[in-house]
Amino acid sequence: MSGIVVRWKEKKELFPRGITGEEVLKQLAPDLVGRVLVMEVNGEVRDLARPLEADAEVKFLSWEDEAGKRTLRHSASHVLAQAVKKLFPEAKLAIGPAIEDGFYYDFAVPRAFTPEDLEKISAEMQKIIAQNLPFERREVSREEALAYFREAGEKYKVELIEDLPQDAVISLYRQGDFVDLCAGPHVPSTGYIKAVKLLSVAGAYWRGDEKREMLQRIYGTAFTTKEELDEHLRLLEEAARRDHRKLGRELDLFSLQEEGPGFPFFHPKGMVLRNELEAFWRAEHRKRGYEEIRTPIILSQELWQRSGHWDHYRENMYFTEIDGRGFAIKPMNCPGCILVYKSKSHSYREFPIRLAEMGLVHRHERAGVLHGLMRVRCFTQDDAHIFMLPSQITQEIKGVIDLITYIYQVFGFSYQVELSTKPENAMGSDEIWEQATSALREALEQAGMEYKVNEGDGAFYGPKIDFHLRDCLGRTWQCGTIQLDFLMPERFDLEYIGEDGQKHRPVMIHRTVLGSIERFIGILIEHYAGAFPTWLAPVQARVLPITDRQLGYAQEVASALTAEGVRVEVDGRNEKIGHKIRDAQLQRIPYMLVVGEKEMAQGTVAVRHRERGDRGAMPLGSFIAGIKEEIAARSIESGKWC
Repeated sequence: MSGIVVRWKEKKELFPRGITGEEVLKQLAPDLVGRVLVMEVNGEVRDLARPLEADAEVKFLSWEDEAGKRTLRHSASHVLAQAVKKLFPEAKLAIGPAIEDGFYYDFAVPRAFTPEDLEKISAEMQKIIAQNLPFERREVSREEALAYFREAGEKYKVELIEDLPQDAVISLYRQGDFVDLCAGPHVPSTGYIKAVKLLSVAGAYWRGDEKREMLQRIYGTAFTTKEELDEHLRLLEEAARRDHRKLGRELDLFSLQEEGPGFPFFHPKGMVLRNELEAFWRAEHRKRGYEEIRTPIILSQELWQRSGHWDHYRENMYFTEIDGRGFAIKPMNCPGCILVYKSKSHSYREFPIRLAEMGLVHRHERAGVLHGLMRVRCFTQDDAHIFMLPSQITQEIKGVIDLITYIYQVFGFSYQVELSTKPENAMGSDEIWEQATSALREALEQAGMEYKVNEGDGAFYGPKIDFHLRDCLGRTWQCGTIQLDFLMPERFDLEYIGEDGQKHRPVMIHRTVLGSIERFIGILIEHYAGAFPTWLAPVQARVLPITDRQLGYAQEVASALTAEGVRVEVDGRNEKIGHKIRDAQLQRIPYMLVVGEKEMAQGTVAVRHRERGDRGAMPLGSFIAGIKEEIAARSIESGKWC
């Protein structure tokens, strides 16, 4: 048997052809046996049991690697399916992928799963894990796979096989007496799944199609230690406590109505929060030379065909007809901004031209993916489009990076950066894409930014830099983006008069900072658990008279605060002061000003802070000065001054 060369880190050794990754691991890194979950062979993630047939560079992946996590959780989904088939033989198998922080499997069953069912399934999974069953891969022909699943009555698996390309490699995985259609990879055996938890059941349409049958989806998660699982479950409980939909109702910020699914309604307090956020955004953009515009939400079909959205985004758009012409509700703001640019001629002396827009856009989302403010059908994008000379590209990108960094810091967010490259459905030549991608990469490196490359995830008209902010629970949210575009100026024949008196083509940047205003508000609600910094809080102070005798003084205090621009309420209800304080605490109001006979006589207020408790009495003027300073500084921490 001829040999093959296997390279791992600095080691390079000759092995017999057909040796498995597991055997290579034992010889090259015996101390890692039991920790390695899967291997990467020449860039392809594979089972450790797969034979190596040619020279290879290998990486051994553990739980610390994302591919290791995905593999273990995908393997847990197969254990879930095996347990369900054991307890519910009539169940039909659909799909069971790993997802972020967990996994799921979809089943067709005569009745919905109950919490008691989940307990039984979980117990059966533990038995399967304890058996330490190996995951065994076997590649089969299309005919053999179809025959097997037809005989087993697994119609969903048959449909999946029939939809595979003719030249696709079809593989089956077995653990014990359970066999599933799967491309893999998997961990070596079920015993590697040390800690698993089933979380919930939900309905899910087969293949995400609302016209297809509804299946039962069981969600779960898996870890290599019980301690990690316990910490994850604690974070899930905390996330549930912070759920923006729940807090949105409790704090009376917004609502979602059956009459407008996916179209949020902002209430008065929610509008205060939104207006403060937008005012901050506008002020920072004015400082950086942006001019604000507004464009219509309905524009002609021809415009969207010209921009490329018609070919690349039509399934997500809403349409109408006016005077016999086709129109669309805008899913993006860029074509409207381009029309503003084209409305007059431009000289090179004007550049860069920075046009900003709080633009309302509409996108058709399936009902099953709608989620509070995080996934909606209409939202406001804090867009801006920068028209510039090619020589200004790097400096303008760095300017946007500085703006995004500053605004995220104000809210206390850190972030990570991804550079997304040309997707499959991209417009334009490889040369243009390489030029644009190189420009983004150069700007990131000049700005000293660490980033990772996200291959194939650019916009259809250009590569992009995405900013993923991290909240207090460690979750990441993609919000800001910078997209460099050489193609839209070409498609819309944009021009400027250069220094030589000739017509030239400008370059264009599309960018957002917050992304969607609605979604960003949802993130803020959860990040702060509804206890917003004072400058953002819908109500910044509430005056609490102890008895009706102090109601007049309470109203005088409120009037003085209002005159200084502080948002204030008076709780004049005939309730005990303890009840009023508890209610203000539940509403996450930063400051409670208790006023009794003593305070009324001395012109003071007894200050309580929502987190710091009783701060003592102080003159009203001192309180006004302190809270105004805190608001002006947009401080994240509230109440440190008193």
